[in-house]
Amino acid sequence: MKNELCRRAGIELPIFAFSHCRDVVAAVSRAGGIGVLGAAGFTPEQLRQELDWIQSRVGERPFGIDVIMPKKFEAGAVPDLQSMIPEGHRAWVESVLARYGIAPLPPAGGDGAAAHGGISGEQIGWTHEICRALLEVAFGYPGLKLMVNALGTPPEDILAECRARGILVGALAGKVQHAVAHRDGGVDFIIAQGHEAGGHTGEITTMVLVPQVVDAVAPLPVLAAGGIASGRQMAAAMALGASGVWCGSVWLTTPESEVAPLPRRKLLAADSGQTVRSRVISGKPARMLRSAWTDAWEKPDCPGFLPLPLQGILTQEAHLRIARANNEELAFYPCGQAIGMCNDERDCRSVIADMVNEYVDTVERLGRALADAGPDSAGDL
Repeated sequence: MKNELCRRAGIELPIFAFSHCRDVVAAVSRAGGIGVLGAAGFTPEQLRQELDWIQSRVGERPFGIDVIMPKKFEAGAVPDLQSMIPEGHRAWVESVLARYGIAPLPPAGGDGAAAHGGISGEQIGWTHEICRALLEVAFGYPGLKLMVNALGTPPEDILAECRARGILVGALAGKVQHAVAHRDGGVDFIIAQGHEAGGHTGEITTMVLVPQVVDAVAPLPVLAAGGIASGRQMAAAMALGASGVWCGSVWLTTPESEVAPLPRRKLLAADSGQTVRSRVISGKPARMLRSAWTDAWEKPDCPGFLPLPLQGILTQEAHLRIARANNEELAFYPCGQAIGMCNDERDCRSVIADMVNEYVDTVERLGRALADAGPDSAGDL
């Protein structure tokens, strides 16, 4: 299973695990893959604490970081961005929360939203300014071997800094033209993310997207993402030409996951038809567990979505309040359609072991099937 991308990343298994949870990141890196921490949502100081913890747990094993530095966004200082949010949108959000009895956040005290376990609207991690501050922190860790940008090609100076530090750079692509732009921009690998994926995702399914991207950017390595939670799917991805898999949803129901008890219970019970693509989180389409909150944004009285990062600034506090309220109807969580396969609470090491074993079994089964068919079988088709 080990290939050139694995060798460059310093890992044994071509399993790349995206997670907002440091425990998942460390567990996957220790198991031979590589954990990639989603940094959006952390302040620089919070990120430092997370990376201190990860570095202390993984030893010499590598890990990565995922940031959001979009190519298209509303630019400006965050106080100016705050002023761009229409009052009608703020009032509508409050009306929805009031309908379900969601209380305001308690006073934060002297340290802002850190008292609430998240960042404030003044520090949202979807602005280039905040992302650069996060990367400045991350670059100080010797175990950091991977940097991925979730929306767009990373800026040229960030690419140059990563090259100088020996950090591999990747970027997610939902279309072939996005992948080509990333290649031309100088990344080391592409993550072809299909429609099935959780979080920000496009319209084209994984089975269709991956081989097109592989052909378009060859010989640049490509990871397959979207709907991958098993060894059979991993084998399919490699058969399509991928050099590995990028997985997110499969870790959400592990004991190491940060997901709170209520959304965890909903994720464990969900089938693959209970997710929806919505712009509610950031203003760009992202897949998540459907709930009364996502439904509200599709109703006629909704004033509409705002562009990135205004939508995230508008809804961030609402999401903290929904989480604190433990409201069954509104509770949601970003996840992909593979969540329908994640109906138990295996730990990360067990998930990886099962994936690897099923991958080997699948490849061997296909090999036997080919051998049984005989060398002349293709000519009989």
